[in-house]
Amino acid sequence: MPSDADANPNQESRVRIEGLAEVVLNVRDMDRALGFYRDLLGLTVISPPERTNPVFLRAGAATETLPAMVVLVQLPAGAAEFATPRTLHHLALAVPAAAFDATRDALTAHGLAVRTGQHPVLPSRTMYVDDPDGNEVEFIAPDR
Repeated sequence: MPSDADANPNQESRVRIEGLAEVVLNVRDMDRALGFYRDLLGLTVISPPERTNPVFLRAGAATETLPAMVVLVQLPAGAAEFATPRTLHHLALAVPAAAFDATRDALTAHGLAVRTGQHPVLPSRTMYVDDPDGNEVEFIAPDR
């Protein structure tokens, strides 16, 4: 059944999204995942030290009401393998335009295979790598 918004695209939605608060990823090895997201990408762990699962990381500019987090959840030993296609297609992290090339160099120096692409809608520069659990991570910067 069509919604009111479908019937009248100029009508304001009753749902008000302010931004993306968090993305939660299942991981097989928390140390490897932290090595990627915390150590390589520089996301800040905001979980209390005694909380080891899940681990909450701040991903960029957060506000009091919009935490901008990547959350890593350690799967139990013996959990089923990830099926393909994966439920999560990819996640995208914004990088400053001036840091795009240096980010690519850091990823390459870390031994990651960097893939390029073109965003279908936004004028931007994009590149992709896989995290240790095979999740595709996009890095996107404004086109210079």
